[in-house]
Amino acid sequence: MSASEYQRRRAALAERIGPEAIAIVPAARETERNAGVNHPFRQDSDFRYLTGFPEPDAIAVIVPGREDGEFVLFCRERDPEREQWDGRRIGAEGAVTDHGADQAHTLAELDQRMPELLAGRTRLHCPIGADATFEARIQDWLGRARAATRGSTPVPETLTRIGVDLHELRLRKDPAEIALMRRAAEISAEGHRALMRRCRPGLPELSLEAEFQYRCADAGARLQAYPPIVAGGANACILHYTENDARLRDGELVLIDAGGEFEGYAADITRTFPVNGRFSTPQRELYDLVLEAQRAAIAVACPGASVDAPHQAALGVLTRGLVRLGILEGDPETLLQEGAYRPYYMHRTGHWLGMDVHDVGRYRDQDGAWRALEPGMVITVEPGLYMPDDARVPIAYRGIGIRIEDDVLITADGHEVLTEGAPKDPEEIEALMAS
Repeated sequence: MSASEYQRRRAALAERIGPEAIAIVPAARETERNAGVNHPFRQDSDFRYLTGFPEPDAIAVIVPGREDGEFVLFCRERDPEREQWDGRRIGAEGAVTDHGADQAHTLAELDQRMPELLAGRTRLHCPIGADATFEARIQDWLGRARAATRGSTPVPETLTRIGVDLHELRLRKDPAEIALMRRAAEISAEGHRALMRRCRPGLPELSLEAEFQYRCADAGARLQAYPPIVAGGANACILHYTENDARLRDGELVLIDAGGEFEGYAADITRTFPVNGRFSTPQRELYDLVLEAQRAAIAVACPGASVDAPHQAALGVLTRGLVRLGILEGDPETLLQEGAYRPYYMHRTGHWLGMDVHDVGRYRDQDGAWRALEPGMVITVEPGLYMPDDARVPIAYRGIGIRIEDDVLITADGHEVLTEGAPKDPEEIEALMAS
């Protein structure tokens, strides 16, 4: 991502919050895994969206209209001894020359300079409810600013959650973001193809997880967007199954929900396929129903449609299909209104996708109505069926879990399925596994 793109985003945020406001956005912190070892660092999405700055503990301050520059960054100071142990640091000078900061200071100067930046502003946009320690620090800066100005200069009295404005910007992806999401989708789709080629009875679920992670990392997506789900047999009926410690058995299906993260942007793909490479008749009947529901949901994902429209389209197909297969009895429309599908399909059909796998953005307008889809938005479309092992279900279908998920970009004239490279047509899956 170019420096000009980050500058454009900061300018858009400054315009939204107005000339009397100030925004404070903290970077992520390093978190300890165990004594002397940290978890792999992943930058806070809001901070990365605005700055591209890769280090922990930094603070970005956006001050619209400030004469000395609207973007002030506080970061770790250069420290040759620490850099010998932990790697190079960018420092304040590098924040200006390489990351577009108008001014940059070390974190040691934060408490001194922040009250000066707050003075003269009437509204403060910052994280609220996420970090009590950071919020207490903000209150301390505000108190210092009031004490220093003694009422002669405004100091923010109104605090607004930064996401109110920033997340609306993040919801609509620009061309640079879409290019990164396409690449994340391509890498992840090829990973799913590799798993179909590798899968066989007796293989540990963990082996497929490791294969997917390797394929992503080898293609440039070092981090996963979320912990992979590799669920063989009845494990697929556990929506967020992540143990991945069973062995794949002949005659069962395996559900794989996995996506890589490429330069901060997530892919989210689910495919379900037979462990031995051939669908049984009951498996194929349920699979075809889920695929029909997904295709109906994708078909209505277009500008102006409700964000709820794909879900409703999928529910209609699934309910009618469950009646056709003898799993539900009664009038399909009545059953749909009653929610009779819920024992077999208990989640929604999609969510926003972007820097976070469950990305930011409101699903409803101010009046509570479902908002309309717009070009640049990206959603997942992921209907499923999960058959419990009980008397409500014909024995042939018991213990089968199926989900099919794609990433869909809303375009000016319809949609684009970013993850179409991962096979989902059953004949194509069987042919790939046979090869």
